[in-house]
Amino acid sequence: MNAILTAFVRHPESVGENYAEHAAFAGRFGGQLLLAGLAALVHAVFPFAFEKTASNMVMKLHGKIANRGR
Repeated sequence: MNAILTAFVRHPESVGENYAEHAAFAGRFGGQLLLAGLAALVHAVFPFAFEKTASNMVMKLHGKIANRGR
């Protein structure tokens, strides 16, 4: 049982978070990635729509995650 608990907290602790904080961050991050993906898919069909939305979102997300845990 202790090995299972360790597995759940090892990575969050490596980025300075507890399990709940990490789950919330990862959930928000994943949701924003999904939205960026949807914008890119709409743009693929309608090139005039969401011209820079996906790339702007990805660059913003990269800024949030680039130096975590260092």
